[in-house]
Amino acid sequence: MFLHRSSTDGAGASPLSPPATQGMRSALPSGSFTIGSGLLVGGISIYVFFRLGQEALGQDGFKPIVSLWFVMFALVPGFFLPLEQEVSRSVAHRRALGDGVRPVVRMVAPVAAAITVLLVVAVALTRTRLTNDLFEGSAVVTLALVIALVGYAPFHIARGICSGLGHFRIYSLMIALDGVLRVIACAVFLLAGLDRVGPYALMVAVVPLVIAVGAFGSGRLRTSPGTPASWGELAPNLGWLLLGTLCSGALINAGPLTVDLLGEGTAPEVVTRFGNAVLLARIPLFLFQAVNAAMLPRLTQLVTLGNTTEFRAVLRRLFILVGGVGVIGVVGAFIAGPWVLDLVYDGGIDRRTITLLAFASAVYMLAQACAQSVLSMSGHVFVAVGWVTSFASFVATAAWSSDDLFLRVELALITSAVVALVIFVFGLRLYFARLVSRSMS
Repeated sequence: MFLHRSSTDGAGASPLSPPATQGMRSALPSGSFTIGSGLLVGGISIYVFFRLGQEALGQDGFKPIVSLWFVMFALVPGFFLPLEQEVSRSVAHRRALGDGVRPVVRMVAPVAAAITVLLVVAVALTRTRLTNDLFEGSAVVTLALVIALVGYAPFHIARGICSGLGHFRIYSLMIALDGVLRVIACAVFLLAGLDRVGPYALMVAVVPLVIAVGAFGSGRLRTSPGTPASWGELAPNLGWLLLGTLCSGALINAGPLTVDLLGEGTAPEVVTRFGNAVLLARIPLFLFQAVNAAMLPRLTQLVTLGNTTEFRAVLRRLFILVGGVGVIGVVGAFIAGPWVLDLVYDGGIDRRTITLLAFASAVYMLAQACAQSVLSMSGHVFVAVGWVTSFASFVATAAWSSDDLFLRVELALITSAVVALVIFVFGLRLYFARLVSRSMS
C-alpha cells in the first residue's frame, strides 16, 4: 500500500531464514499476541489505577499524579525507548547472522547510566519550576520523577533484550506487572485511608525499578558472548533515535501538559479530566505497542536477509490492521466515549474532544508504524527529522490555532500526527526503493 512492488527475494542463503520467515502469512509479527496479552492487562491496570487514585485523592488532589504520569512518559520513552529499540534491533541483527549479543548490551549499559545521570541533574536544576508549575507544590512528586527515571533505564534495556531475543513472555510479564503492581498498591493505600499524594507518587516511581531488578535477577536475560561491538554499530543510530523518540514521546504525552501550561488559572480537576480523556482515546495506540515491539526485530531480520517480498507483504497487512483499529477507535470514541468517561471518571469531557483525541491517536499510530519501518532500514536520520518537524508543528498550532484551550490542543495533536504520517510515508517509499535496489545488485 505504501511501497513500490517488487518480486525480489534474497532470503534463501541464510541458515536462519526459516525462523526469520516463520509465520509470514500471519498479519501480526511473531510475539504480538503474547505481548498484547501483557499490554491488555497493563492497560486495564492503568485505567483502574487512575480510577482508584481519583477515588482516594479526588480529581483535584490527583492532578499532581496526572502531571507526573505524562511528564514521566514524555521523558522516559524519549530517552530510554531508543535504547530499547537499538538493543532490540542490534540483537535481532546479530541473531540473524548467528553472532552473540552480549557485547551490545555491555556497550549500551553505560550509555543508559550516563543518560540517567543527565536527566536527574536536569530535574534537580528545574525542580522549583516542576514542583510549582506542574506538581501543585509537592516536592515529593518531583522526587518520584527522579526515582522513575532511575528505574526505567534498566527496565527498557531488559525489554530490548527480551524483544531482540524473542523472549516475548518475559516482555509481556514486565508490561503487565508495571500496571498490576500499581493497582495493588493503590488499592492498599485506598483501603488504609491514605489521602496524601506522596505515597501514591512514590509508588508509581518505584514499580519499574522493582520489575527491572527482578527481570535481571531471574537469570532469564543471560546473553551469549560474541564479536566485540563497535560504536559504529550503535552510536550513530542512537543519537538520532534519541532525538526522534524524544519528540515523538513528547507529542503523545503533550496534551494534558499543554492544557496545564497554557490554561493559566485552570482548575486542577480540568487537567485531570483531560488526562482521563487522553488515556481513553489512546486505547488503540496502547495496544499497538504489542505489534510495535515485535515488528522492529522482525523487519530488521527481513532487511538483513534482503527479503523484500515478505517485507512488503508484512507491512501491507500491518497497515491494513492498524488503519482498521484506528477507525474502530475513532467511531467508538464518537459513539461511546462520553458515556464511558461519565461511567468511569465522572465525565467532564464532551463528544468533540474525545473524538478528536481518538482521531489524533489513530493518525499517530499509522505514523509510528511507518517510522518503525523506516528505522528497520536504518533510516534513523530521516525518522529524527520527521519527528522534530512534527513536534514543531504541534508547538505552532497550539500557540496560534484557537482561543478555545481544549480545541487548540486537539488541533495541535491532529496537525502534528498528520505531518508525521506524510513525512514517514514518503520516507518509507524512498528507503524501500533503496532496499530493493541493493537486493537486486
